[in-house]
Amino acid sequence: MSVASVYPHYVAKAERKGRTKAEVDDIIRWLTGYTQRQLDAHLQKKTAFEAFFAQAAGINPLRHLISGVVCGVRIENIEEPLMKEIRYLDKLIDELAAGRSMEKILRKADAITPGVPKKSKAPMAQAGRLPNIGAPATRALAALGVTTTAQAAKYSARELLALHGFGPRALAILERELAGIKRSLKRN
Repeated sequence: MSVASVYPHYVAKAERKGRTKAEVDDIIRWLTGYTQRQLDAHLQKKTAFEAFFAQAAGINPLRHLISGVVCGVRIENIEEPLMKEIRYLDKLIDELAAGRSMEKILRKADAITPGVPKKSKAPMAQAGRLPNIGAPATRALAALGVTTTAQAAKYSARELLALHGFGPRALAILERELAGIKRSLKRN
């Protein structure tokens, strides 16, 4: 399947929601590292997805921050590399159509971690905030009144995993952050 065969659908989806073709192109260029001229050439040549991603010399290293479900499949669980790259792109287009800001879609540091400067090497726990554990897990903790890593220490792993939206990945990240400030979760 060629990128050119899917590209009009990406653009149509974005435009139906009041977004633009230029934003779709920005997303594709951010993900692949292609220039606009290179992207246009691939579309004109009807390059297959496999070659499109294989030839992209500038695949964005921040793409691992893209998470969620596309077509009923959680991106983090996709093992086949080409399919994962395609689903990253699909998810970014979904976020565009959902009205998310370009700064957040493109995983700009300030949009992801507001208040922490881009060059800051300080762990999230030292900043007094929760680490990036995902929106559902963050909302689950907020419902308990937990807004910092240290506050989470008064709960056990079992209690946290029982929360809707809080899963093993969030637990592992939280435990790692707690260890960074010499704390741990409450024992069961």
